Amino acid sequence: MFNQYEDLLNVEELCEILGVGKNIAYGILNSGEIKAFRTGRIWKIPKIAVEDYILIKSGLKRQ
Repeated sequence: MFNQYEDLLNVEELCEILGVGKNIAYGILNSGEIKAFRTGRIWKIPKIAVEDYILIKSGLKRQ
């Protein structure tokens, strides 16, 4: 899934994948729904964490 992206995503790529704006993306990241980390002010988002988030939200995978 999402083979065109590197293993670590930035917020802009997260927005593209989820089809949401930056405010929603930052809300998801700050809530911890997607496991990610910050290096200084820059969010680093593992692609696998986004895939898990999508599968859980769609009901295809249980937490």
